[in-house]
Amino acid sequence: MTLSVQWMTVAVMLLSGLGMGVVFDGYRVVSNELRFPRWWLPVLDIIYWMAAAVIVFRMLYASNNGEVRAYVFLGLAIGVILYYWLLSRPVISLVKWIIAAVRALISFTLKVFDILIVKPTLLLYKTVKVILGFGSALTIFLLKIVVQLVRPIWLLLLWLLRPVTRPLGRWLKPHWERWRVEERLGKGLAAVTGRWNQWFRRGQR
Repeated sequence: MTLSVQWMTVAVMLLSGLGMGVVFDGYRVVSNELRFPRWWLPVLDIIYWMAAAVIVFRMLYASNNGEVRAYVFLGLAIGVILYYWLLSRPVISLVKWIIAAVRALISFTLKVFDILIVKPTLLLYKTVKVILGFGSALTIFLLKIVVQLVRPIWLLLLWLLRPVTRPLGRWLKPHWERWRVEERLGKGLAAVTGRWNQWFRRGQR
């Protein structure tokens, strides 16, 4: 193995050590900031070391066909030491800043969504409820007026048709009593009125 290959291997291992330190600090900060359960930490450590071993071996294989020599461990150790001596604090600060920026972005997005979508939708819903409630109240009021206006005409019409309706009423009375038409009509009208009043009260809230 030539000297240039050996130096290149040392450089690759040094960079691998730096990368291992960056990834280790990064996932530690993320796990602390996101408050992962404690039992996840050993699992994450195992996953980290397995992934690091695979990546380092791949880098070693690419640089010197996977030959393990003393300078391989030396380069790896120097990379890790340099990282924790020079780059650990800046990387931790950077990762924390990125997490804070992501949180701020998510909070801003949720606020914009609430202002532009949720609140206008709720306002539109309440407006429609108020309009429907007012419309139903106005409809009931107009119906009462119409009933009061039509009542004299209805009474006059009944008085004029009395010679005809009396015999017809006598003939229908047994069937009327047997079918309990008045009772059923009263229950149906009471149910409809109750439903209408309940819906109208909800519309006014």
